[in-house]
Order: sequence, then structure tokens, then C-alpha cells
Amino acid sequence: MTSDFNNIADDFFVNLNLQTNLPLPSGRETILHFCEAVQKQFPDMAGFYRRETGEYVLEGEHDSSCYKWLELHENRLAAGFFNPPSVGEALAMHSWLLDRSFYFLGVSNLDVECLDVVYGFNLNFCGNRDEIAAKALLGGSPLGALLNESGAKCIEFEPSTVLALDQQCYLQARLSLETRCNSYQVRTGTYEEEPITVSFTVRQYPTPGEMLKLNDSFKRQARTCDEMVRRLIIPHIVEPIAAAIISSE
Repeated sequence: MTSDFNNIADDFFVNLNLQTNLPLPSGRETILHFCEAVQKQFPDMAGFYRRETGEYVLEGEHDSSCYKWLELHENRLAAGFFNPPSVGEALAMHSWLLDRSFYFLGVSNLDVECLDVVYGFNLNFCGNRDEIAAKALLGGSPLGALLNESGAKCIEFEPSTVLALDQQCYLQARLSLETRCNSYQVRTGTYEEEPITVSFTVRQYPTPGEMLKLNDSFKRQARTCDEMVRRLIIPHIVEPIAAAIISSE
């Protein structure tokens, strides 16, 4: 676990998503040259393959508690650092990838549809993950009254909220939960330990008439994401769920 968020969650990750208007290059030589450059910079990313769905993947060893990954889709470059030693190291990796996307993939500022910076937290729990997340976040609220209905059990609680962070709505923040639970598990009482994932994304769309400068935007988005996560997401979302899990044991 990164020292920045030690003891807050079971896992922490920082992801990057770059969506383009035009398809990314798919030629063998271009893909290999780009992935070779990435692998040279990050030697632990030694696993390379192509999925049946077409995307190329370069990744570290998933059995390790700390690893990096990269995916090249038709119109999207995605990357992540799972349990980085520090947030700074994760952001440095993503900044490096954005720089090289110009040289190896021909990505232009003109071609950007949107850019995402994502912070994510995994909180492991063996039980009804929808119910425990709902109780942690809705308890005492008007919506929380639903949870007190006699004989009722929560079987789906994956809220997603999007905020506009500027007047024109081109800078947005999204909070989302993923519980990995279903009605069969609740009905049978058969659960495996899976994480409740809390994700917070800061997305930038280009302003009409202006090109999105990737490097500058990435730095601003990363600062915004980090500040809001520390000030809002951890104390009001992550820590209440973590506390509910501990109290249920």
C-alpha cells in the first residue's frame, strides 16, 4: 500500500485514460516500438499479449501486490499503477506515457476527446457488500430509511455521481462505487471476499475552439483529483465504508 494512503484501504490505484477522436495506430511495428520503449522504462512490465477483443496489453505480474499495466484500444490509451509506492511515482509514470504517446502513437492535442485521472480504493469484504456500503453512506439520511424496512435486504448499491467543476461543464468529477455482489449471493448467503471499489475520476473535455494541451491538463487534473480525494472522498466515503466493515467483523 502506498505510504500516501497507508491503512486507508486494502488496495489503492491510480489510472489514466486518454480517449481519442481518431483510431490509434494498429500496425505491428508501431505497437511493438511503443511497448518496447515502455518496457525499457519500466522493466517489470514484461507481459505482452493481444486480447481476442483486439486491444494490446503490456503489464507487470498480477500476483505481485504492486504492478503496472497498459492497454491500447482502438480509440483509447489506458494505464494504471496498482498499489504504487507513492502517488508521485504513479503520476510520473502516467506523465511519461502521455509524453511518449506523441512520439510513438502520433497522438495530437487536436485529437483528444477527453482525458481522465482516476484514484481508486479497494475495501475487501466477505458478505453483502451492497448492504454494508449502503448502511455506511446512507445511515441517518432520508434515503437511509429504506434500509430499515422490515425484512428488506439491499441487493444493489452502486451510486455514481458526476459534478461539473467549471462553469462550462468541460471539467468534471465522477464518484462511483462497484460492489461485485448480486441477488444470488444474497439469496444463498454464499459470498467470497471481494472488494468494494471506490473510484474518483477527474475528466477534462476540450473547450470548443481550443486544443487540449495534454501535459498541462494532466497536471491540473491530478492536482484537483488528489486534493478532492484527500479532502472529501477519503473522510466521507472510504473511511465510513472501512469502519462499517471493521464493525461487522
